[in-house]
Amino acid sequence: MKYEDYLEAAQHIDRMVNASSHIGIILGTGLGGLIDDLEVEHEIPYEVIPHFPLSTVESHSGKFIFGSLSGVPVWVMQGRFHAYEGYSAEQITFPIRVMKLLGVENLLISNAAGGIRPGMTLGELMVIEDHINLQFQNPLTGENVDDFGPRFPDMFEAYDMAMIQWAVEIGKKLNLPISKGVYASVPGPNLETKAEYRYLSRIGADAVGMSTVPEVITAVHCGIKCFAVSIITDLCYAPHLKPVNIEEIITTANTAEPNMTTLFNELVKRLA
Repeated sequence: MKYEDYLEAAQHIDRMVNASSHIGIILGTGLGGLIDDLEVEHEIPYEVIPHFPLSTVESHSGKFIFGSLSGVPVWVMQGRFHAYEGYSAEQITFPIRVMKLLGVENLLISNAAGGIRPGMTLGELMVIEDHINLQFQNPLTGENVDDFGPRFPDMFEAYDMAMIQWAVEIGKKLNLPISKGVYASVPGPNLETKAEYRYLSRIGADAVGMSTVPEVITAVHCGIKCFAVSIITDLCYAPHLKPVNIEEIITTANTAEPNMTTLFNELVKRLA
């Protein structure tokens, strides 16, 4: 993609919305309920935005939304893109650079993930404090777009420490089931084998999913501060490890989604 492609998409959205916010939100699998808390002002289907990919996953709606959450203006992606849909890392992260051009400085991301660390519970919110990229592709591969960031961005603190601390404080105050951990991102779409879960545990992962890391890498490259949280939707350690299907994962995500929505509402108020 050329810089002009991102600019064309951002200008198209700006003409339709004619509003701004420094906060962006990406909603993951089964986590679209936050929209119910949002005072929606504009909904833009992905297919009408130049160069935007289209979401092909049933649990992802495919809308770019502008509205107010807890009275604070926000941009929201209702539906994201994944490598297993056949998209390149550049396509997956196209909306991140568009949000940068729209003025986004803080990005909140949610996902559903399998819990690898012993002791995790279904519905737990794991605030991501670091990640392991096992996607086997990187959104920054290829010619660097200097207008967005440097050739070799530092990832020492990919996740904003202030927002992580706020999340912990909010969790204690509101009695939300919050922990911190390392998220491993894999291509999917299959769930992992028993041996792969053991491998992920040994290399330091606390949870595993199929998203988030490409978006965070791109956001950090753009100078956007990131916060991400996983809802633990299945347990991937003995003796709880068992066959699971996507319907069960979505059901668990839906059940725990109100806690995630509460957390995001509180974080947005602090970012206002």
